[in-house]
Amino acid sequence: MTVITFQPAKDLAKAAELTLTNMRSYYAQYSVEWDKAQIEEMTQELINWDILMAGKVVGVIRLSFDSEGCYLRDLQVDQQFQNRGIGAVALAEVERLANASDARLLRLRVFKNSPAVQLYQRHGFSVNDEDERFYYMQRSVC
Repeated sequence: MTVITFQPAKDLAKAAELTLTNMRSYYAQYSVEWDKAQIEEMTQELINWDILMAGKVVGVIRLSFDSEGCYLRDLQVDQQFQNRGIGAVALAEVERLANASDARLLRLRVFKNSPAVQLYQRHGFSVNDEDERFYYMQRSVC
C-alpha cells in the first residue's frame, strides 16, 4: 500500500465538499438539511487533519477533545480511495493523537446503516448507546 500521511487540514472548504459528497445519501434519507457552507462553518472549531496518499489529499479526520477524551467527529475518505485500508490507518493516527493528548477514551457517532460501523467494530469500538439514526461507539485508548 502507498504510504498514508497526515497534515493539518489546509482547505476546509474542500474537506466540507468531501463530507457533503460522502454523506449526501444519509442526509437525504434522514432529511438533514446540510450544505457545504454549513459543514465548513461547523468544522472551523474542530481539529482538522488531511489524509494524504502519495502526497494527494484523499480524506479528512476531524477531532475534538473534552474531559472524557477524544471525540472522532468525522472520518471521510474520498469514494475512489475507499476500501484500501486508509480508514484503518486513519484510526491508528486518531489513536496516536489521542495518546499524545492523554485522552483515555475514543468516542464517535456513526449512522447505523453506514458500512463504517464494521470498520469501527474491527478496531475495538463497541456500541454504548443508540437512537433512531446513530450508534454511539467508544473504546479505550491503548
